Amino acid sequence: MENKSFARTKALLGDEKFARLQNAKVMIVGLGAVGGYALEALARAGIGQLVLVDFDQVEESNINRQILALNSTLGYKKCAVAAARVHDINPACQVTVKDMFVNADNLEELLASPVDLVIDAIDSLNPKCHLIEVLQKKGIAFISSMGAALKTDPSKIRLQTLDKTRNCPLAKFIRKRLKRRGCELGKIMCVSSDEVVSVPESALFMEDKPSEGGRCRHTMGSLPTVTAIFGLTIANEAILRLSGYRLR
Repeated sequence: MENKSFARTKALLGDEKFARLQNAKVMIVGLGAVGGYALEALARAGIGQLVLVDFDQVEESNINRQILALNSTLGYKKCAVAAARVHDINPACQVTVKDMFVNADNLEELLASPVDLVIDAIDSLNPKCHLIEVLQKKGIAFISSMGAALKTDPSKIRLQTLDKTRNCPLAKFIRKRLKRRGCELGKIMCVSSDEVVSVPESALFMEDKPSEGGRCRHTMGSLPTVTAIFGLTIANEAILRLSGYRLR
């Protein structure tokens, strides 16, 4: 019996372009609010190989915005939960799990095997800058996510190059650091929000649990809708680019 799981995607893209998705290999770094939704869409689009990178486990505070976070998955590694979900959607997809915290010391190892595209959904500044810098220097295609926290207006979400971003504190910090390192900002494709935010003090709070570096960090409130749109926008661009339906 014919597999109808991807019939509608194939109907839109055509056999040849859909076959490109089936032969594509995508790495997603960060399986949180943005990365999780990007993963969901790519798995449902029929991507043939996925490399999933994250060191964290699912926590109760993730439930408001992360598709992998359910009461039934609390305490489990995000990579393991993600791999199981992908296999449930598309058993034919080849999934490689990298349970690791990305930093400057392990990027060479992480990127040793070729991939067609990397999705950067890291929310930590230093690892994010290191990853983007190395990806650009190696000539590896990638799409990066900027800050979705505190944003509420979906109409202000943009797919644009890093040099064009506005009203995003995370993008501002990243621009400064990468410019000093000689990166070409106009060639870094990212999803960001141009929305000017005005939020109550309660939207900013300190995490109870220390981060990887051993320090508690400021956490910002966020909506499940905006973070999901960030991830789905990245996935949409990846699908169009990898299939050849539209080249950017």
